[in-house]
Amino acid sequence: MIPVVLGLIALWAVSATIMLAVLAGRNTRAWRRLNEMLERLIEGQPLEDVSFEERELSLISNQLKTISDKLAVEVGRANQEKEQVKQLISNISHQLKTPLANVMMYEELLESRDLTEEQKTIFTQKLRNQTEKIDWLLRSLFKMTKLEQNAMEFQIREASIRETVRAAVRAVYEKASQKGIEIRADALDDVRLLHDPKWTSEIFENLLENAIKYTMGPGSVRLSLEQLENYSVIHVADNGRGIPEHELPHVFERFYRGKEAEGMEGSGIGLYLSKLILEQEKGYMTVKSQMGQGSIFSVFLQNC
Repeated sequence: MIPVVLGLIALWAVSATIMLAVLAGRNTRAWRRLNEMLERLIEGQPLEDVSFEERELSLISNQLKTISDKLAVEVGRANQEKEQVKQLISNISHQLKTPLANVMMYEELLESRDLTEEQKTIFTQKLRNQTEKIDWLLRSLFKMTKLEQNAMEFQIREASIRETVRAAVRAVYEKASQKGIEIRADALDDVRLLHDPKWTSEIFENLLENAIKYTMGPGSVRLSLEQLENYSVIHVADNGRGIPEHELPHVFERFYRGKEAEGMEGSGIGLYLSKLILEQEKGYMTVKSQMGQGSIFSVFLQNC
């Protein structure tokens, strides 16, 4: 946007110069005042309201003031975007720091000749786990960036929400089984909703993984469907540790992790990605939670 505004400045500057040349012999003082305005505009300084008696001069003055205001807005946006990029790079560096350090540590350990075959197997598996975590994190960051730029393709259509949810359950079933957590689908009718099955399945996979992670087994995760006039709501409820009330407004923010999540595996990307996906599908998500009793994440998708 800034190059466009600068182009406008150049165009109006030329127009102003021509007009000034015509009016120079008629009003030397006005010439100087307009010239000062042009110089301040070029230097990026704010323009004060200046009134002229001549209609032509007053028109040029107002146009220059408008350009100055637009340029100030665009510069402010550019500075804001610059800070956002800096924050994003800082967050990415923080996210990658620990797994990269672990990879280097396990590589050094595996180079030791004093390791037994059993130890080599253990460290090799740990190394593989860390490289898979880095791969997942990089792919998630790539998705996040593309979604923020509206550069990902969506195939939104009428599709069975039951099949979409089933795909997510299959992806996390083993993790839930290992923790003794039961996943139940209550009254999940075969309703057809407007969504992209692939992307929406990723939303429910994120929600189910979080529910499994923060529920101490044995426990349960329950999925249910509620049909409204314009939307259908899929509720994902767990009986885990819950989320403090003051953290609820922040759970969908990029890289946000509450104090209850400290020390647990995670990146703070999943819920933010889910929110971005739902925005593409003209849907949304809410959360209710109570400490010690669990959480309910509700996904709203458009009815056909």
